[in-house]
Amino acid sequence: MKLTLKILLGATAAILASALTAQAETVLKWAHVYETSEPFHTDSVWAAQEIGKRTEGRYKIDVFPASQLGKEADLNQGLKLGTVDIIISGSSFAAREHKPIGVTYYPYIFRDPSHLIAYTKSDIFKKLSAGYEKASGNHITAVSYYGTRHTTSNKPITKCADMQGLKIRVPDVPAYLAMPRACGANTTPIAFAEVYLALQNGTVEAQENPLTTIEAKKFYEVQKHIILTGHIVDHLNTVISKTLWASLSEKDKAIFSEVMQQAAERTTKTIEASEKALVASFKQKGLTVTEIDKADFEKNVAEKVTFKEFGYDQQDWEAIRAIK
Repeated sequence: MKLTLKILLGATAAILASALTAQAETVLKWAHVYETSEPFHTDSVWAAQEIGKRTEGRYKIDVFPASQLGKEADLNQGLKLGTVDIIISGSSFAAREHKPIGVTYYPYIFRDPSHLIAYTKSDIFKKLSAGYEKASGNHITAVSYYGTRHTTSNKPITKCADMQGLKIRVPDVPAYLAMPRACGANTTPIAFAEVYLALQNGTVEAQENPLTTIEAKKFYEVQKHIILTGHIVDHLNTVISKTLWASLSEKDKAIFSEVMQQAAERTTKTIEASEKALVASFKQKGLTVTEIDKADFEKNVAEKVTFKEFGYDQQDWEAIRAIK
């Protein structure tokens, strides 16, 4: 009888312990629009698992890729509505809440990916992200390198004036439009899914995107020239909702931030390595890969694109440019 009671008590204790563990586990949703094969997803999964380990299972983070929980605008709205807890999103969306943070998309503000990463450790980053947090309530924990935006075209381009009258597809984002318009191009905001066909049938004769996108979407099949304009060092923010960030202890905030920054650095290294390999790959495919007179492009942007029209602060631009 005593043995039976002992077994029953032991089983009850195990059930209670299991229930307490289940209660202690917080399930979170991390969402983005990228494919499962891309480092933005694979490194997010790594981070989710790592946070689970470092918090001893108190947090279980499910990662939803490929717009499963909505497009990028939906995900940003989801942070407010509580339908998602963590997202990966571009600074153009953060700028809708706090315009000054959009200065990071101003053409030629960053020299290269290492300059971008140095910015994320600077006082000006703290200032801009704090402004975004005050406006939105959400917290930026990390910044990943997305790729440097270059131009493809069916005509050779070496200087800004060569883009005069060029029919080019550019996303309908003010900062993305700045360089082509400063050079006199005719910009057209065609849906991303329709860009290949638009290039093929001549609706537009050029487009701009990172090399990884040019390769993934096979734009090189319908373009003759890749021009390394390098006008925007594109990047993505890892953002935690106001509700989740407020609920975390200081210790957990440190864990989430450290792991997400590590994931962002992993992604950055992967993208950089891919870009270096692609330049050689495009040349092997028979495309003309052209270096440009970057100083000429920068000069035209500086003369024709004002900070005020975007709601940016020139002092912020100067502070970022000064980072070594």
